Amino acid sequence: MAYQKVNADQRATGHSQYLDSDDLQATALDLEWDMEQELEEPGFDRFQLDSAENQNLGNSETADLDLDSIQPGTSPKGRFQRLQEDSDYVTRYPRATPKSNHCNIFRFSKIFCTLTLLFILGIVIGYYAHKKCPSQDPSPGMSDPHLYQEILKEIKAEDIQKLFRHLIQLTKSGDDTEFSEKLKAQWTSHGLEEVQLFNYSVLLSLPGSSPNTVTLNNSSQCFYPNGQPCDQEPSKDPSQGPLFSYAAYSARGTLEAEVIDVMYGTVEDVTRIRVMKNVTNKIALLKLGKLPLLYKLSLLEKAGFGGVLLYVDPCDLPKTTNPSHSPFMVSLNPGGDPSTPGYPSIDGSFRESRMDLTRLLVQPISVSLAAKLFALPKERGQPGACKPLQFPQDEIRIVTMKVQTVTEYKKLTNVVGYLKGASFPDRYVIVGSHHHNPYGYNGQEWASGTAIITAFIQALMLKVKRGWRPDRTIILCSWGGTTFGNIGSYEWAEDFKKVLQKNVVAYVSLHNPIRGNSSLHPIASPSLQQLVAEKKNFNCSWRTKCPEANLSSVQMQGDGDFFINHLGTPSLQVLYEDIKALELSGEVILQIANDPVLPLNALDIALEVQNSLKGDHAHMFQLLEMASRLRDSAELFQSDEMRPANDPKERAPLRVRMLNDILQNLEKNFLVQQVPPGFYRNILYRLDEKTHQFSILHEAWQHEKLHLSNETLQVALSKVLNSINSAQVFFKAGLDVFESGLLGKN
Repeated sequence: MAYQKVNADQRATGHSQYLDSDDLQATALDLEWDMEQELEEPGFDRFQLDSAENQNLGNSETADLDLDSIQPGTSPKGRFQRLQEDSDYVTRYPRATPKSNHCNIFRFSKIFCTLTLLFILGIVIGYYAHKKCPSQDPSPGMSDPHLYQEILKEIKAEDIQKLFRHLIQLTKSGDDTEFSEKLKAQWTSHGLEEVQLFNYSVLLSLPGSSPNTVTLNNSSQCFYPNGQPCDQEPSKDPSQGPLFSYAAYSARGTLEAEVIDVMYGTVEDVTRIRVMKNVTNKIALLKLGKLPLLYKLSLLEKAGFGGVLLYVDPCDLPKTTNPSHSPFMVSLNPGGDPSTPGYPSIDGSFRESRMDLTRLLVQPISVSLAAKLFALPKERGQPGACKPLQFPQDEIRIVTMKVQTVTEYKKLTNVVGYLKGASFPDRYVIVGSHHHNPYGYNGQEWASGTAIITAFIQALMLKVKRGWRPDRTIILCSWGGTTFGNIGSYEWAEDFKKVLQKNVVAYVSLHNPIRGNSSLHPIASPSLQQLVAEKKNFNCSWRTKCPEANLSSVQMQGDGDFFINHLGTPSLQVLYEDIKALELSGEVILQIANDPVLPLNALDIALEVQNSLKGDHAHMFQLLEMASRLRDSAELFQSDEMRPANDPKERAPLRVRMLNDILQNLEKNFLVQQVPPGFYRNILYRLDEKTHQFSILHEAWQHEKLHLSNETLQVALSKVLNSINSAQVFFKAGLDVFESGLLGKN
């Protein structure tokens, strides 16, 4: 298994040791032969260093590296130069007394010519060796922003564009495993030491042989989800065709019922509609946005609706987007293979019968079809103004919706590559993107993340070939099955959960990092926000114009879900319009992988907790009191324990290791067991930038405002209270260990 290999003893094959000049008991011709042999020896790589400053670099693997491109990591004064500079060299090796002057002259001339040739040859070799030999890189345990910039400057926008086009061409095979094998070959060609494929057989919800349809009963007009009449031949292009506009894992069948506009489907919206109408087995017309889709569907299902038509209001999209006829796909899967909830889909696993994940018939439709359902006139408002769609409540529209998707077991493949750390190979920084989905609507968005991670690998390995290596292991992943509910990342993480719980220090998501947005939008765990802000300011300092960064801890899309909500891993995702996203993400990855003390800010977590409890609610006093104690402990920890560890003179290895364990595991205290559907189990993440309270408290207050019972609120308050208390106990235990004095001798 991959992680057994990561933790295995390091191998150091083909290493030759340097010889001292005193060991060279040979003639000049022998020296010349030795010199040529030395230049051919693969053992003179810079991975084997005996200095205490370069801690465990000697154990790095070199089996998969291009040894021809690795230059000897020696000082400019190599062993042959030392011989040339030693004036006593000739006298150390006395020769026999000459028998005649003629012989003496001949021998002297021969020796002189030989030494002259060696001298000239030494100068030539020394010149080229000095020219090709790279500059000495910082020792492990040292953070160097200039080194990171040197690595990242190898990544060019035109290279990413070429990779993007190349990846799109690879998808023509139509097979997930075949594509993954090609991607593996590409990563390996860049020098990545170990790349593995992980295959899982999972249950997928796929389009049927014919598109889903919506029919207006009063006119018998039949439409595909994109608004195209059914009597026209549907497009076969997955990016445009109605066949791929569906809700994965929806219930299947036919439903004839009245359509009721429920707006965004909030608790308030659903409660208001239920007062006005009988909603049993009706079809809800629902806008995407404001709240997680799974949460809104759970409210509609509980209210008694039988079907849902989803659409996107144009006012909720960027002005440059035209969604009128755009089909889209959604997944109702909260994560992983639905047939193996909570455990990996490996051979022999029990498969649950879960073909549909809801009893609702759910169908995404274009906004043009939504307008046709209610015969809305075209708005002719003021230029630039956007009026949200609102459908009349006094009109009755009966439609028949037909959902005819199918479920099948398919094989999904993850591509996982490893760059082992030199000092802490058992601590992992995971970088993830996702790749082509051959089974349904996929678009080309995935290719930006895969192209960037491939370019990042290429830049990393160029530096590795010159002798550099991160302190911590960097694991680079391309996940399969993301559009169906992050299935690939879930199955792999469930497969290695016990190892990951202990070893993962951070997850960096490259899920569709280039969105065509004009502003930088980092999403990060509270403990990572300070690092991201510092890197953002560093990157902007040399630019003439730098956009504002909306740094926040909100629920993010993509494959970071399992790491955030099941492992409590500090995580980061950066969205931007071009390669600048990689600059920020790349520097964060490199610093987390190299800083002796993890660049995680414990105090920022305590401050986030306090900020999430702001408000005038009567139930807050006890929570605020406990949050204040948590902040005091975090401040003490930050000042008394982290500052000495950041000083190289006081940096005891055991102390640093224990300190990093506390920083790495702190966020796990904020994982709660039961949350509303679609909400993060990690309560440090909010629903959106506008919501400043804990998400579960915000949702509970909405229920209390509309219902007489406050049981939901009491349960949510208890979960937040226990999370804060757990973090406080965790901090106190860590401080007690440091205060015990057991580490003083280290």
